[in-house]
Amino acid sequence: MHDLSSTAGIVALAGAGVALVALILAAIALVRLRRLRADQRVVLGDKERRDLVEQGAQLERHFADLHGYVEDVASTLNARLATAEERLDGTIAYRALVRYDAYNEMSGQQSTSIALLDARRSGVVVSSIHHRDQARVYAKLVIDGTGELQLSPEEEEAVRIALGGG
Repeated sequence: MHDLSSTAGIVALAGAGVALVALILAAIALVRLRRLRADQRVVLGDKERRDLVEQGAQLERHFADLHGYVEDVASTLNARLATAEERLDGTIAYRALVRYDAYNEMSGQQSTSIALLDARRSGVVVSSIHHRDQARVYAKLVIDGTGELQLSPEEEEAVRIALGGG
């Protein structure tokens, strides 16, 4: 065996050290190259022979398609929302109930007038007049807060309360 303290032994040890360092650097470079290729696959896709310009153009086309789809969905949703809002304007938005004695009797305020109005302040006032031996129901149209026919004081009060005036 050769002595490692000789010139040939020292050169052999130095060569082995350089080879070990080169092997470690090669392993590090291999790991980095694999990471780089994985990142390229993310950017360029799975095709082997695609260039960056082609990938960018395809991404632009996909983005334009997605943008068009989102605009279509948004316009559909806007139309549906407008329809829903229009329908909601026709629902009961204001209401009030007034109880009273129609014939100035002490009968416990059995007569009632109820106002049911939509967002346009239009709707109906229904009055139920109770007497000892009979009851009558009346309905009158209200358009923009005003009765189509003359409203009784109790019906006017129900409309006023419904619209927030009392």
